[in-house]
Amino acid sequence: MLHIVSLSKAYGKRVVLQDLSLRIPPGEIYGLLGANGAGKTTTINILCNLLRADSGTVEVCGQRLSERTKPLIGVAPQENLLYRSLTCEENLTFFASLYGLRGKNRAARVWECLKDVGLADRAKSLAETLSGGMQRRLSMAIALVHQPKLLILDEPTTGLDIEARYEVWELIRHLQTQGMTVLLTTHLLEEAERLCQRIGILKQGRLLAEGTLAELRRLIPAQEVVVVQTSEEARAIDRAQSLGFPWRRYGGDLAFWLPETLELREIITRFDGIPLESIARQPIRLEHIYLELTQH
Repeated sequence: MLHIVSLSKAYGKRVVLQDLSLRIPPGEIYGLLGANGAGKTTTINILCNLLRADSGTVEVCGQRLSERTKPLIGVAPQENLLYRSLTCEENLTFFASLYGLRGKNRAARVWECLKDVGLADRAKSLAETLSGGMQRRLSMAIALVHQPKLLILDEPTTGLDIEARYEVWELIRHLQTQGMTVLLTTHLLEEAERLCQRIGILKQGRLLAEGTLAELRRLIPAQEVVVVQTSEEARAIDRAQSLGFPWRRYGGDLAFWLPETLELREIITRFDGIPLESIARQPIRLEHIYLELTQH
């Protein structure tokens, strides 16, 4: 569906993409992760023909990127680009017209999109009266109105409350069941864990790693993470190092990597003599993988 080979882009001496290559097969949700400035937006702009790469190639549905591939791509940008004084139906009708839809075909497609995103009952409502989650769903409907093959979602749930976020996640999963291919950028690691079949991690324009969550977990030499609270952190760290347990800090919390899964009693025994106020066991999550790749 999408094939990127050795994509590079620089603004003067500032390199924003370095030899980026990735392939997304039809029907997959692919998550592209990275901090601000990692190159996610530049990649999207190149795919949308808004920016020209310095080198590399992009193919969509087997076609080299060009004006002819634009109808194959739908984009829901991070900011909802809605006409707030128009109704949901009017917003969709306007954007459908830009893609050349006319008459009965346009009306049928607008209604189909409203149903797909769960807004059929709000067709006559002004966009400005919709909740944040509804506005996001309308933005996604606009990206889908011309029936693209590839849907690009840029930070689809940024700024939404938890209920609205779940609604958008459900919609994305629904679109996948209909065969849609999705490229999703997000800062929410839980979002990537729940939605994406494969994940790529960008830093300074370079793809550090990609794969399924199971494949990415194998990059961390640990079976689980143990987070502890203790008044004697220095002693705990010394003991962990003597045991061969690497230590890290996650949000200020002291954590140890365990190379094998141990019973809680065994873990406590290993730290005998050191006061442990609390201890929590965690599986290797995307958070741990992401931080390890981008910070260490």
